[in-house]
Amino acid sequence: MIISHDVTGSGPAVLLLHSTVCDRRMWDAQVPALVAAGRRVIRCDLRGYGETPMPDGPHNNAQDVVDLLDRLGIERTALVGASGGGRVALELAARWPDRVTALALLCTALAGQETSSELRKFGELEDSLLEAGDIAGATDLNVDTWLGPDATPAAREAVRRMQRHAFDVQLAATEEYEPVRVEFDLAAITAPTLLVSGSHDLPDFRRIADHLATRLPDARHLELPWAGHLPNLERPDAVNTLLSDFLHGTPA
Repeated sequence: MIISHDVTGSGPAVLLLHSTVCDRRMWDAQVPALVAAGRRVIRCDLRGYGETPMPDGPHNNAQDVVDLLDRLGIERTALVGASGGGRVALELAARWPDRVTALALLCTALAGQETSSELRKFGELEDSLLEAGDIAGATDLNVDTWLGPDATPAAREAVRRMQRHAFDVQLAATEEYEPVRVEFDLAAITAPTLLVSGSHDLPDFRRIADHLATRLPDARHLELPWAGHLPNLERPDAVNTLLSDFLHGTPA
C-alpha cells in the first residue's frame, strides 16, 4: 500500500513527516514557503492518520516512506520531521543514508528513550480518558499539552481537528498492528541535521535534541524560547524562515 500524499512544486525534494498528534495538514503553512524557495515538496499521512487507513498487517513507517519515494521516482530528498515524524525520519536517514540530503527535526521523538514523569502522567491521563469514552476530553488534553503560548485559536482548532480525526480512525479499528521495529545505528546518519526544541515543551524533547547533537556527525541544536511542541503551527513564518535558511545551506 502506498500511503496518502501530495506533491507540490519543482526542484530538489523535501519530504515532510507529521507529528502523531496531527497529520499532513500540519504543514499547510510550510508548503507554499518551501515551494517558493525552489523545492519540490512531498507530504504524507502515516498509517492511521489523515487519509491513510489503519494498517491491515505488520508494517514499518520508514519502509512505507521509502516505498513512497520509490513510487515517485525520488532518489534523494531532504527530510523534515516533527515529533513522531522525526522518529521516522531518523530511522530512514540511518537505514538509507545515501538517500537523505538534510535532516530538520522539530521536537523529535526518539525510540528507546526513558520518559519523564511529566510525559508518563500525560500518557496515563490520556489512556484513562479514552478508556472512559471521553474522546473530546482526550483531544483537548493533547491540544493543551502540545501547543505553546504563542499558538493562535486557529492553530489550536487545527490540532483539535487532526487529533480527533486520528482518534476516530484508530479507535474504530477492529485489529491493532504495532509497527515492525528494525534495528538501526544513528552513527550511520551522514546528513547535516538541524535539531529544534521548544522551551515550553515537555523536557523529554529537549533532552533528545541534546543527545542527538552529540551523536550525529553534523548536527546543531536550536532551542526556541517561545515554542511548545509544535513550533511550525505556533509561529509558521518563523519556522518557514528557519527551514528555508537551513535547506538553502545544505546540498540539494
